[in-house]
Amino acid sequence: MIGVAVTFSDDQEWMARALQLADLAAERDEVPVGALVVRDGELLGEGFNQVISVRDPTAHAEIVALRAAATQVGNYRLPGAVLYVTLEPCTMCVGAMVHARVQTLVFATREPRAGAVCSQCQLLSSDFYNHRVSWREGVLADEASGRLRDFFRARRQPRV
Repeated sequence: MIGVAVTFSDDQEWMARALQLADLAAERDEVPVGALVVRDGELLGEGFNQVISVRDPTAHAEIVALRAAATQVGNYRLPGAVLYVTLEPCTMCVGAMVHARVQTLVFATREPRAGAVCSQCQLLSSDFYNHRVSWREGVLADEASGRLRDFFRARRQPRV
């Protein structure tokens, strides 16, 4: 498959959109995480955390974006796709990426408590999956971690 070369500025552009989606989550009192799926320079799907608002424990930003992308292309397989997300994915989201055959994961900041790519476990480095997802981190990390820090700081404040 011939794909479009991805540059660092492309990563920044797509991650900036993911940060806008994270802001939508925060506006709804959801943890501010945004995600989108891109293939060959085309946006296929996007999402933000919605577990509380839609009462669905699987409505993580990544899952919402993957569902939207699969609907857009008419197939749950997304070969050649890049998933951009503002926070290191959890175990569930890593599994979904593998099943969807996502080519590359790009995330902004690590999730030290439950990150399943490099923080707590290294699932994408495991040899037992039937598909490999390459990954890179750190794109707009300060912006993403700042949103998370501000969100949780505000939640710890006593409500008047």
